[in-house]
Amino acid sequence: MATVAANLSLPEPHSDALSGTPRATFIDRWIFVFMAAWFIVIVLVGFIPDSIGEVEAVKAGVRLPFPTVLHIHAVAMGTFLLLLLAQTIMVATGREALHKQLGIAAFVLVPALVVIGIVLVPTMYYQTWHALQIAPASARARLERVLHIREDILLLQITSGVMFAIFIWVALSARLRNYGLHKRMMFLATAVPLAASIDRMNWLPSSMPANPWASDLYILVALSPMFIWDVVRNRKVHDAYWIWLAIYVPVCAVVDFLWDKPAWHATARHIMGV
Repeated sequence: MATVAANLSLPEPHSDALSGTPRATFIDRWIFVFMAAWFIVIVLVGFIPDSIGEVEAVKAGVRLPFPTVLHIHAVAMGTFLLLLLAQTIMVATGREALHKQLGIAAFVLVPALVVIGIVLVPTMYYQTWHALQIAPASARARLERVLHIREDILLLQITSGVMFAIFIWVALSARLRNYGLHKRMMFLATAVPLAASIDRMNWLPSSMPANPWASDLYILVALSPMFIWDVVRNRKVHDAYWIWLAIYVPVCAVVDFLWDKPAWHATARHIMGV
């Protein structure tokens, strides 16, 4: 992996119109700001209505209270998205030095996000598991179904967390010698966990919970403004997209294959130690 990163971090050709070169237009400079804001909108549209409903369910006593780590995760992820937006604005307005200084925060925030995710995933699973163990007979069937779905979601959480970490690592590794790869990969990495928000948009046509393939397509749609403008301006597909697809597509295929299979549910329970 280190060898691959080294090869990917070679100086970028000067033909990248989205790197602040003389060819750059207004859209070239602001497309990444738009993408950062667009990602924030997706998160807010997905999570705000769902969170309001969940809070009401907690108040009504039909849902367990949110664990503390869930609130920490929300704050950390929100901070990451705001950092991404701030970084793109700094580049668009020519404050590259400040961009580099603030970028150091990513080396703290990203590992924190990974650690928080490692704590959050089993916490949410065990909350449902323990509720099932003490539930009255009338509620057991519903909780069994919830646990069943949570085990499938576990597959998404694990693969999304791993891909996010890998793509961010590639992005940060390339920040000094291949800025074009760096900035694109930051967005490609951030797009992966957007599925958690998209899946909460119940008004969208979806294949969930039967299969997650629709969520995979929505991720591509979310990335399409950046990709389309990039191809229009540079008249080629940047290496960052090929790297991303080389990992994202096979992982999605594996997830789709394992989804809701008895073998996966048995594996999930083994992972969780139950």
